Amino acid sequence: MTKTLTSDWGALSPHLIASFWEVDREGNKKQGANTVVQAAVTDDASLEVTLNWQSPFEQAGPETKAPTLFAMLQSGLASDIFDKLGFDKQEDSSSKSTRLLQQFEGRTGITQLNSVQVFNGMPPAKIQMTLLFRAWRDPDSEVEAPFNQLMEWALPIELAKDSTLLTNAFEAVKGSKDWIEAVLPSQAPTLLAFHYKGRTFAPMVIESISQPLTAPTSKDGKFVELSVPVTLATLAAIDRKYWQSIQKR
Repeated sequence: MTKTLTSDWGALSPHLIASFWEVDREGNKKQGANTVVQAAVTDDASLEVTLNWQSPFEQAGPETKAPTLFAMLQSGLASDIFDKLGFDKQEDSSSKSTRLLQQFEGRTGITQLNSVQVFNGMPPAKIQMTLLFRAWRDPDSEVEAPFNQLMEWALPIELAKDSTLLTNAFEAVKGSKDWIEAVLPSQAPTLLAFHYKGRTFAPMVIESISQPLTAPTSKDGKFVELSVPVTLATLAAIDRKYWQSIQKR
């Protein structure tokens, strides 16, 4: 049976309550995982998708080859300097050069081609929000238990205490430890699903989570309310199919 760790929210709409549970790398519920953490979402929860577009041809114009010279030509400074030197008093090739220089004023080498942007990748999508846990009857089951479970999911399952690649390699050679455990001795945090307002994002990772230590407590030191800032991120960059799957879940 599913074990739900949450506060008592009474008649609050379920669309305003976020749910979290363990999943595998495909976003499916992890086998044997039967715990769900629920919390109300406060403040402005937002999904941020950053798309990296760059203009690789910006440096293809002549301005980048001789920037000072072309800046003088475009601004008209070159022809002014030519005039002040007195070359324009001679009705010969010098005056023709001045008129030639004046034709550069207001011109630029930027075109639609060398200003074209190309898609250059994107980082995973991120969700920032603040979760609220509060107790009406029992701080242990309504605040402490759901927050502790969420924190355990955010932390690595296990970090090797005194292992090094060299010592583990010796143990693997002797046969007392397999090579996978020797090279990667620790276990990463859990992947989660995040469900909110009818949309399920999975798999997700918790990039940051905070516990306000000055939050209100009961007479025995148990937290009775916690406002927990959390930043979630998708395991990888998302595409159109991923977005469509979110709407169907």
